[in-house]
Parts: sequence; structure tokens; C-alpha cells
Amino acid sequence: MSNHLKKEFKKSDVQRMRNIITKDYTGSTKQQTGYKKTKVDYKEGDIWEENGRKWTIKDGIKQNITKFDSAKEAIKIPLACPKCKKGMSYYLSKETYKKSKMCFDCYIKYITELKNNGLYEQYIRAAEKGNAKYFIKAFEDQIEEVENYTGATYVTESGDIEDWKGNLDLQKKRITDELKEYIKFLKAKLD
Repeated sequence: MSNHLKKEFKKSDVQRMRNIITKDYTGSTKQQTGYKKTKVDYKEGDIWEENGRKWTIKDGIKQNITKFDSAKEAIKIPLACPKCKKGMSYYLSKETYKKSKMCFDCYIKYITELKNNGLYEQYIRAAEKGNAKYFIKAFEDQIEEVENYTGATYVTESGDIEDWKGNLDLQKKRITDELKEYIKFLKAKLD
């Protein structure tokens, strides 16, 4: 009996074995002509654009970057309080975390400490100022939106085009004047 191998190995078979030995499981075994996609290896934290979308690698997983990522982060509630490391299963802890980034128990301790040190009123005033600044910015954006509004036209069921502009300039002036007056009131409260 002879110890001859009856089958001859092709070049692609040898290359496949080399790829397996070197743990390159996706490596090619044959030469091709034509289109070849260039593969770029990205590392953790890299950001790139592909097919009109932005991508990144987080925790070893390729993820799409959207404009809603910051909103998703803002509403995400952790399993444990970042301050005391206790569970966040209590429903008041979840609600409190959205505002203060701590569980209900930690928030109560924090408020109590502020009251004991006589800083609670200052804390409330700072929170109110932050709210007022937010509303001032929102009203300024609203004024800009109203000033840029050009009116509207609508198509009725019968196909007629109706212009609903009316006295648009007068309405715009009234609305912007009221918003500016309220902004002035809020700024006076900040002082």
C-alpha cells in the first residue's frame, strides 16, 4: 500500500489553510479582477462617514451617530445611583434622577444639607435664574421665528387657493412686542 496522496491541492486550498493558521478567517483565497472594496479597520472612538451616515465604534460595536444621541443620553437612567451606588428601581428615584442626576435618597440628603448650611434659598434662586435664562432664549428664538414667518396659503377641497395672510404685519408686530415685553420682565427678575 502506498502513502501517496490521491488528490492534488490547489493554490486556493493552500492559501485557505494559511489563512486559518494565521487566524485570518476572512482573508481571500483567490485573485479577482474588477471592483475591490477597500476595507478600513476602525478603532474604538473613531468617527467616519459611510453611505451618507456617520458611524463610530463604542464598546467594540459599530454604531450609527444620529442627532438624537444627546437626547437619548439625557433621558437614560442608570441601574445604580452614581453617588451612592444603590439601585434606582424606586419610581421616585427615576423621576428625581432626570432633574438632579442622583437617586431620591441622595437628593433628600443633599437638600437637607443645603438647608442645614443655610444655602437652600441660594440654590432655589440659582435654579430659578437658570429657568429664566432658558425661557429668555426660547422666547428670543420664537421672536426670530415669528419675524421670518411669511404667511400661509391653503388649497381647498374644490381646488381654490386661499390666502390666509390677513393683516400679517400687524399680527407679527403684536406678538413680537408681547414676547419682548415678557423677556424684559424675565431679565429684570434675573437681577
